[in-house]
Amino acid sequence: MCFRWIAAVGAVSAALLLSACGKSQPTETVESLANDPDRLKQLREQCKTERAKLGEELCDRVADATQRRFFGSGKVPYNPPKESPKF
Repeated sequence: MCFRWIAAVGAVSAALLLSACGKSQPTETVESLANDPDRLKQLREQCKTERAKLGEELCDRVADATQRRFFGSGKVPYNPPKESPKF
């Protein structure tokens, strides 16, 4: 009886240890990538060629950072000209 309990505790402990060895979260955030154009360019090239190796989550962050750099913060208001253009 005691042996079964120890074996069950051992199996649960092993399962917990193995689940902790999974992929870690990417350290690059969208903000840090948007502020580092050289790193962003490097990762964009790697995502084009080695997306499966880098992972979907990191490549999605790279895409979001690229979009943020292109569009900016989006807080610039539209300022139409005072006079309409003449065609």
